[in-house]
Amino acid sequence: MPASDAVDSGPWDAKVQQYHGGQDWAHIDNFVEDFSVTTNAFGMPESAKAAATHAIGHSHHYPPADQEPARSSLARFLWPTDAECAAEKDRLILGNGASELIDLVIRMAPAGTWKPGPFRAQYKEYERSARNNGMDLLATDTPDKANIACIVNPCNPTGDYLDLPELKRWIDANVLPGGYVVVDESMQPWHSPGFRAHSLTSQHGFVKQMLEEQGVAVFVVHSWTKLWCCTGLRLGSVVCPSADHMRAIKKAQVPWSVNVVALAFLDAVVADDAYLQKTWQMTPVWRQQTVSRIAQMFPEWECHGRDFLSWIWVDTKSEDVARRAIELARAAGVPVRSGLPGYNHPTFVRLAVREPTKVDVLLDAWRAL
Repeated sequence: MPASDAVDSGPWDAKVQQYHGGQDWAHIDNFVEDFSVTTNAFGMPESAKAAATHAIGHSHHYPPADQEPARSSLARFLWPTDAECAAEKDRLILGNGASELIDLVIRMAPAGTWKPGPFRAQYKEYERSARNNGMDLLATDTPDKANIACIVNPCNPTGDYLDLPELKRWIDANVLPGGYVVVDESMQPWHSPGFRAHSLTSQHGFVKQMLEEQGVAVFVVHSWTKLWCCTGLRLGSVVCPSADHMRAIKKAQVPWSVNVVALAFLDAVVADDAYLQKTWQMTPVWRQQTVSRIAQMFPEWECHGRDFLSWIWVDTKSEDVARRAIELARAAGVPVRSGLPGYNHPTFVRLAVREPTKVDVLLDAWRAL
C-alpha cells in the first residue's frame, strides 16, 4: 500500500505491510466499540472462551501435530452427516488465521498471472501474497483467464455476493487449465442456518470435475475469527480439492502453527449452536435497523451489501464527508473502517453490525456532519 493511501498507518509499516483495520481501539482512551472490524456483534462465545482459558494451563505442552480433535470437530461442523464428514475430512487443514493459508496456497500455485474476483474491491491479502510471489496482476474486468483466480464471496468490503450457480460460472470462466481457484467464504456462515447448502464446500462433484477434467484446483478458505469473534487467536482453515493438496500444504506449513488455546477454542465453539442461532436471528435485524437510521439521517448516502452480512459498506458520496465521519467516530470511541487505504474508495466507510445502544454512540457522533 503506498503511504499516500493511508489515513493513519498507525502500527503498520506502510512500505511493506498491507493496511488492515482493527488497530485503533488500543489507542483510544474513551473506547466504546470497534466498528472497524467485521466480527460478530455478540462477542466471543462464553463456552469457547472458557475452553480457551482452560487450555492456557496446557501451554507448556506442544499443540497436537495433527490438529486434533479440533480439526475433526470443524469437519463435523462443515459436513454434519457421518458419510459426508468421513469422505471430506482429509481435505481440511487448519492455519494460524486464514492469512497463513492464503499465503501457502498462493505459494503453491502455478506461476504466471493472478486475477481477483469481479467486484470493485475485495480483501487485499490475496493481492499482497500474489504480488510478493512475483505474479503478474490482471485487472478485475479483463476477459483473460489467470493461473490463479481469487474471489472473496461474500465480498468484504463491498457486500457483493454470488450464489452458487453464478460462482461456478465465474470459476469456469476465469481460470486457466491446470490453475488454482481460491474462494474465500469467511462470511458465508452468516447466510442462514442453511448456509452449508449455499457453500462451495457442499459442491463435491463440481470440485472433483474441475480437477479431473481441467486440472483446476479449487480451494475454499475460511477465517473463523469473524464468525466467532476471536481475531486475536488467529484461526483459519482451507478445504482443499484433494487429500494430496492438503498434504502438500501440511508439508510446507510451519509445524504447530495453531496453538493449544486456538485449538481448544475451535473444538468447543463448533458445538455452541445457541450462539449461531442468535447470530442468524439478530444480525439481519440490527443491520436493517442501522441501514434505516443512516438513510433517515443521510438520505444521500448509499448502503451496500446483503442483509445477512455482519457489516455495511456505506458510500457517503464525498471524500471530505467520509474523512470527517471517520474522525468523528474515532473521537467518540467507535472507530469505523475507511474505504481509502487498501481499497482506494475514499468516499466509503465500512461499519460493523452492532447492537443498538452501540450504534447510538456512533450515530450521535455523526450528527455533527
